[in-house]
Amino acid sequence: MKLSTKGRYGLRAILDLAVHGNDEVVALSQIAVRQNISINYLEQLISRLKKAGIVNGIRGAQGGYVLAIPAEEISVGDILRALEGDLDPVDCSELKGDSTCSSSDVCVTKYVWKRISDSINDAVDGIMLSELVNESKKVHEEISIKNSDKASSMC
Repeated sequence: MKLSTKGRYGLRAILDLAVHGNDEVVALSQIAVRQNISINYLEQLISRLKKAGIVNGIRGAQGGYVLAIPAEEISVGDILRALEGDLDPVDCSELKGDSTCSSSDVCVTKYVWKRISDSINDAVDGIMLSELVNESKKVHEEISIKNSDKASSMC
């Protein structure tokens, strides 16, 4: 399964919002610069996330976006489904609980698609946005330490 840029960029954008938000409003222009995503595309992504109840928009001169619910309650699956739709690897009516497929009785591959689908959904539903925020902070701390070590060794 391949995610489109909607899923990849949208996940980066929401992670950026979670990392830099700290209960404060974050402007789309800031996210766009940090993540190198065009503001127009970012507006489309945020619109989907807003519709899904993941982010809230704040109007006004100091406006921007905040998480609508705590990062601990938002799974990567929630984000990807808001941006991509379902995450099924194939378009199989059996995966959606619809038994209108004329080959359903004799189709053995539906078991393969179901297991793959379940694995994907279990994986993305098991990763919370808060975990990504913590990982991001660790990575940035490690980079800061390496950069300060390099600077001190050059003196």
